[in-house]
Amino acid sequence: MTRLMDVDELAAYLKLQKQTIYNWLHAKKISGIKVGHVWRFDKRAIDAWLRSQIREARPQPEQEKTPKTKG
Repeated sequence: MTRLMDVDELAAYLKLQKQTIYNWLHAKKISGIKVGHVWRFDKRAIDAWLRSQIREARPQPEQEKTPKTKG
């Protein structure tokens, strides 16, 4: 069964302010389901969205192991 969260639960889950959730909804950054006058969020969809937001670090080129000499 799908786990639905309300705005308070989602804000706590993401450690954000409720206003940020509303701002993201307005900007269509996250998806929600409006039931009556209340927003609900599918936890699986939120988790998938979170995974899609991962930014991979670029590996740094390996440092030379022998020091350069001046001269």
